[in-house]
Amino acid sequence: MDSDIKNIESEIDRLREEIRRHNYLYYVKDAPEISDEQYDALFDRLVELEEENPEFITPDSPTQRVGAEPSPEFRSVAHTLPMLSLGKVTSVGEFMDFHRRVCDGLRVPVDTSIRYSCEPKLDGLAVELVYENGSLVLGATRGDGFTGEDVTQNIRTVQSIPLKLRENHPKVEIRGEVIFPLEAFKQMNENRIAGGEEPFANPRNAAAGSLRQLDPKITSGRPLDAYFYGFGSMELSGRISPSTHKEELELIEELGLKVVKYAKSMDGPEAVAEYFREISETREQFPFEIDGIVVKVDKIGYQEILGEISRQPRWAIAWKFPAQEKVTLLKDVIWSVGRTAAVTPVAVLEPVELAGVTVKRASLHNEDQIARLGVKIGDKVVVRRAGDVIPDIVKPVAELRTGGEKDILPPEKCPVCNSELVKEPGDVFRRCPNVSCPAVVAESLAHWASRSAMDIDGLGPKQIEQLLSEKLIEDPADLYSLTVEQLVPLDGFAEKSAENLIKAIENSKERPLEKFINALGIRHVGETVARLLAERFHSIQALQNASEEDLVTIDGIGPEIAKAITDFFGNESNIELLEKLEKANIRPIPPEEQKSERPLRNLTFVITGTLSIPRNEVKRLLEAAGAKVANTISGNTDYLVCGVSPGSKITKAEKLGVKKLNEEEFKRFLLEKKVDTSVFEAE
Repeated sequence: MDSDIKNIESEIDRLREEIRRHNYLYYVKDAPEISDEQYDALFDRLVELEEENPEFITPDSPTQRVGAEPSPEFRSVAHTLPMLSLGKVTSVGEFMDFHRRVCDGLRVPVDTSIRYSCEPKLDGLAVELVYENGSLVLGATRGDGFTGEDVTQNIRTVQSIPLKLRENHPKVEIRGEVIFPLEAFKQMNENRIAGGEEPFANPRNAAAGSLRQLDPKITSGRPLDAYFYGFGSMELSGRISPSTHKEELELIEELGLKVVKYAKSMDGPEAVAEYFREISETREQFPFEIDGIVVKVDKIGYQEILGEISRQPRWAIAWKFPAQEKVTLLKDVIWSVGRTAAVTPVAVLEPVELAGVTVKRASLHNEDQIARLGVKIGDKVVVRRAGDVIPDIVKPVAELRTGGEKDILPPEKCPVCNSELVKEPGDVFRRCPNVSCPAVVAESLAHWASRSAMDIDGLGPKQIEQLLSEKLIEDPADLYSLTVEQLVPLDGFAEKSAENLIKAIENSKERPLEKFINALGIRHVGETVARLLAERFHSIQALQNASEEDLVTIDGIGPEIAKAITDFFGNESNIELLEKLEKANIRPIPPEEQKSERPLRNLTFVITGTLSIPRNEVKRLLEAAGAKVANTISGNTDYLVCGVSPGSKITKAEKLGVKKLNEEEFKRFLLEKKVDTSVFEAE
């Protein structure tokens, strides 16, 4: 019996070490050796053994990332060494001033070729990790630099952060940045909008908001990542402390954490200026948001001589990009009603060119945000746009006020149906309670027909408005009883177009279960959550019968989402709609049937550059055909799809021998595999 227990303990230890090694290869080295399925098999075996033998569970086991109960508040923790903020420069001249100060501090001539270490400046949330004897014991935010918040339970959910280092040292404090990858940020905002939630203003807010959740299960559902750039205090065993910043980065990576691959060491300020120019020109190709570069004197000995002043190091500086912000006039605020009945404010602006786009409107998110900003109609406002993110009002320029500005007052009644709006405690939105509100019905139908849902080609807002005004439909189920004869008399329809729409509606009767779940418009449920639900329950009937307790066991679904799902299926109107849909012969395809019909299953694609259709459309198309779409090139990548202005991924693909496809080759490949390419023709 004792030998059996020892064998089990030995297997658990072996599995943990193997999983940690594969995590390091996947997250840090970007060079996985095994497939996702093989990794899952190892992980599932470890879970099984730990469940059967709970006495062997340790806090640093790879299985123990999520599990703590929600915290009522975050505990304050003091940093052993202050997490200093950086001074900032925005021009070559200002950087040369910094270089002169460095030379003065080191008492060397200004033409001395100081060696600098440079890296992109990530726009995320600064954190410090504390490892004792190799195990993660604390994760804290920067806070005021001296005291931060204990977010250890949430840090543990970030997959790229190891719970145990690759080397055991008495104590190591490692500093870095938690970020929200851009592609994941865009997808999450689409899902939040689809689920009736307020989108995040920018990736940094998303990272900060995700890491500061009191419930770790919510954080675990957010695709956070982390990169590290330095140390606090450290007690190393059997190692000499790094003598340069370059060596610090090498040590961080050897310990098992990620560092930014674009870091470089160089001699002299001219080389730094050239590096800044290169990063500026390629910033759009980065998978995360950056707002400049960080320049550090490379030698640790020089850093110690230079010291710090006013809570800023003398040996480092942030060289920031020019802001993607402009000042314009806030002319008006209109209130729109979405499919979840949320009434949201939209700023109407004097048109302004920003990041290559003419911006006429910007999001104000909700009335709480209006109050926080203190913005008024008639204000000159600072507008910001980052990448594909919806333009955002940063602040009013209060010193330019004339006295004629007007307060922004939230409506008491629905701007569409005139119903009295309601605002529940804890909800940031006022909502229209009228389930028959034309705006809510129209938006719900548009969502039902969208590509991410039932994908009904030819059924857009204009057609939906016609069908509603002619009282031909009231809900999605009514679409399936429409006839060609009913459509032909309507404006814009002829015999052929009417037949095409009826055919498209008929074709939508068999869509993947995840698309059907998304189409229902359950609050907080977008594409990602819909996919999780489909994979767990396999049928709409099983999902209807699921309890909140069942739902929260799914990684990525917290109590709020679980309650929204059970509330939806407990609503009498929704039950009637599902019955109508069943009578209309809607038959969602469960995941196991989809797999047998997916011609691209077991293939992994990466996309780079700009294609003729949005990247998320290509991602949907590939995933619907069974493929996996990854953000980075690795040995497991089968194809790199290259659009216009491809990024650095193309070099890595060539190095690894990954097959490249331009857009035309990609379309031919899809046709050969019998994958529907109509999404390209629709644009």
